[in-house]
Amino acid sequence: MQMFSKMANRWAERLCEDEECRAFAAALTATDVRATAAHDSYLINLASPDPVLRARSLASFESELRRCEALGLEYLVSHPGNFMDDRASGIARNGEAIGIALERVPGRVVLLMEMTAGSGTAIGSSFEEMAALIEAVPAPHRDRVAVCVDTAHVFAAGYDLVDDYEGVWARFADTLGMHRLRLMHLNDSKTPLGSRRDRHELIAEGAIGERAFRRLMTDERLERIPKVIETPKLDDAETTDRRMLERLRSYVSSAP
Repeated sequence: MQMFSKMANRWAERLCEDEECRAFAAALTATDVRATAAHDSYLINLASPDPVLRARSLASFESELRRCEALGLEYLVSHPGNFMDDRASGIARNGEAIGIALERVPGRVVLLMEMTAGSGTAIGSSFEEMAALIEAVPAPHRDRVAVCVDTAHVFAAGYDLVDDYEGVWARFADTLGMHRLRLMHLNDSKTPLGSRRDRHELIAEGAIGERAFRRLMTDERLERIPKVIETPKLDDAETTDRRMLERLRSYVSSAP
């Protein structure tokens, strides 16, 4: 399960009160959900060269971590920042800020940096750049940082899951290590390979297509990696999501 712990497009923060946390934990145990993640605010930019925005982002990021700890969530998914000025400096600022936040908010929550499509000044569209970002996190906190792979993002960034599936995962393993992969976002892409545009499409109805998703769902290396969808909702979000989940599960049940 992936959720927001606050309004994702507002700076306003909130605390998770004790009774709320107890009710959440009780409700969760009544489900089959076994992996939990929050996605942080879209406004956060830990790589910003603007000291005011960076300070505000760091404060918000720390609040995200505290809510995850209070709710007992496993993961916090976060987009790497936008460097705005110089890429290397942005990566360094981002890594430093992550270290500060993890130092201030100790606990069991693992931060998952999400691969990006690579538009504009966004950091994290290549496995090498994501590895550099993790390396920029101070060593004492690096074991609390891992990776979330969004299929639409990596495809738009130029990783060909359709015609070079094994090559993509070999490069990931060589650069980041499969142990760093803790969560996947399964989304098809409205835009073609290497477009660098983040546009999600329904499973098997976009540029990635059914064959790649069948491989993703039956790949033994990915069997125990939690997966969530962020696909379009159409007129009825619940009906559409159920249809997408059933489609993905059918790839497993029909596998030889």
